[in-house]
Amino acid sequence: MADPIKKITLASGKVRYRFVIDVGLNPDTGKRKQVTGTFDTVTEAKNEYARLRHERAAGTLVVPSKMTMAHLVNAWLKEATVDVEAATKRSYEDAMRYVRTRLGDKPVQEVTTADVQELIEWMLTSARRIGGKPGTGLSVRTVDLTLGRLRAALNMAIRDRLVVRNVADYAKVPRQARKEDKARRRARKPWNEDEVKAFLAYCASGRLYAVMLLSLIGLRPAEVCGLRWVDIDLEAGTLSVEWTRTLVAGVVIEKDAKSTAGERGLPLPAPVLAALKVFHRRQAKERLAAGEGYKPSGRVVVDELGAAVKTDWLRRRAYELMEAAEVRRVRLYDARHACLSWMANNGVPDTVVSAWAGHADLSFTKRTYVHPDPQSLKAGSDRLADLLG
Repeated sequence: MADPIKKITLASGKVRYRFVIDVGLNPDTGKRKQVTGTFDTVTEAKNEYARLRHERAAGTLVVPSKMTMAHLVNAWLKEATVDVEAATKRSYEDAMRYVRTRLGDKPVQEVTTADVQELIEWMLTSARRIGGKPGTGLSVRTVDLTLGRLRAALNMAIRDRLVVRNVADYAKVPRQARKEDKARRRARKPWNEDEVKAFLAYCASGRLYAVMLLSLIGLRPAEVCGLRWVDIDLEAGTLSVEWTRTLVAGVVIEKDAKSTAGERGLPLPAPVLAALKVFHRRQAKERLAAGEGYKPSGRVVVDELGAAVKTDWLRRRAYELMEAAEVRRVRLYDARHACLSWMANNGVPDTVVSAWAGHADLSFTKRTYVHPDPQSLKAGSDRLADLLG
């Protein structure tokens, strides 16, 4: 076998030792990739050549590369978003936008754990551009999502032999930031029983009474907007949750339920069934009044001309009603929390609460959606009084 180390003489007369070694294929072009090494002594050249051969055989060889983080993000998104839903794809793109902004120009092989930690600090303090006051911090949940996607992208870089280790594995959200985020989430409380009743009392005579009731029996906003009249049996008093309708990056997305557990049949509480019957008759009158201007969509939640609505439309109408009813403003998801908490705190079995919510994981329902309210805590106090009295 020919000696791979070649002696060369430069124009200046200086002698050096050079080798060329195959290190694999270029993932972009599929062509052979080579590394050239030039050293002052034959011993240095032989040692480096042996190291490269050993790491190539062991699968640990990292070839010098000028790939930037922006390039890596693009490559990861292309691979990770194959055959995923539009909402998932958008969430990945949104998460990696912060990486692209903060680290995009930096070569992948030069990124350090300190760089990732600085990214985290920036996100927590001043990265917000939309959805609030620009220049303020983002939620810990948003940071966690970005950090998770960044780790996945760097794992791909390890697989492609661009880096030896994942520097994002050693970065973390500061403990104080998590404590403050937990306090903010704890301060955001769902409605209690009195607030629910006050809100519904105000809505009772309005057009959207049935719609608000649907939001208060534990359906997700996208499920409320995706509900069709064919999904409701007004005679049997049942409802089938099968479709969702939401807005993703300005585009309306209609798809089947979030999961197998999300596809569920629910018996309708009597007040909800009665309100839906009234709403169904009202829509028939609206259709007659509008004539050719009516655009029937088959959806339950529609505007006065029959057009299906999006979750942002539902949210705005709900906030308007909350303000008019003079009740505390909460997110529609908090209304869902209120429903599930009330069920759990009033003796409904955990398995039923989880199935009603459309969750496959019972522990997730209890951990995320069930909140002890003052009434249920008072009941606990009364039980303890019986024990201790």
